[in-house]
Amino acid sequence: MTTELFGCNTYSYMRAERAADCVARLAGHGFREFELMVHPGHLWADIPKPELARLRALFAGGVRLTTLNMPNIDINVAAAAAEMRRYSLVMLRDVVRLAGELGAPGVVIGPGKANPLFPATAEELLPHFFAALDVLCPVADAAGTALWLENMPFAFMPGIDELVAALDRYGNDDIGIVYDAANAHFIDEDIHAGLKRCGSRLRLVHLSDTGRRHYRHDPVGQGDVPFATIPAMLADVGYTRRPMLEIISPKGDADILDSAARLASLGFRAPAEVST
Repeated sequence: MTTELFGCNTYSYMRAERAADCVARLAGHGFREFELMVHPGHLWADIPKPELARLRALFAGGVRLTTLNMPNIDINVAAAAAEMRRYSLVMLRDVVRLAGELGAPGVVIGPGKANPLFPATAEELLPHFFAALDVLCPVADAAGTALWLENMPFAFMPGIDELVAALDRYGNDDIGIVYDAANAHFIDEDIHAGLKRCGSRLRLVHLSDTGRRHYRHDPVGQGDVPFATIPAMLADVGYTRRPMLEIISPKGDADILDSAARLASLGFRAPAEVST
């Protein structure tokens, strides 16, 4: 089944469906690995105990939770205002603790955003980012999970070179990287070089489609991400996990299943646990 080759992110469903219902249905389509978006009504820190128990049961029954992902719309750990930074850390602490309760190995976060019209320099914003890591890393360690930073076009460090350099400067080897192929393509970053640059921090690869004029996470075939070359890139850097489909579409299941089939035809390999 082609869906076994990929994990599935729940972005398309976060405003319309509870996470447990979403996982149960997508597991019925053959997906075995998930990234849950943290969004009110879908999955939130105040999740009722029966629903938390249901999710735990789902993830103990043959499917895996890999990550929780906060969409970074309402938060900014590198904000100029200390009040915004504090608010963001309160939100992210709750997400990290929830990841621990659900047994997710990673929590996807971004380094923060700059004012697009009059951006502060990275050197000005890095102390805010590092201060956020000072707060969140011990919370993640106590919860039994880890922080995974993602390359994001809207972040103050959009490219992987500057993100890896910042993490190396911070010095915590437990912090991983989620490398998003669409995000890299949108900023005209060489995906193969980017994957190599992640080095031992690479934990997960996100797949979706986009062009370079409009930033998207579209179904495969609606943009120009060079998917045909990505399987060889992943093999070259020794990546053997499932890539995670992070596709946003109002058609939901239909476009996600079609994307999985299209990618499978390009030579994406099964992870070790489903190889034959």
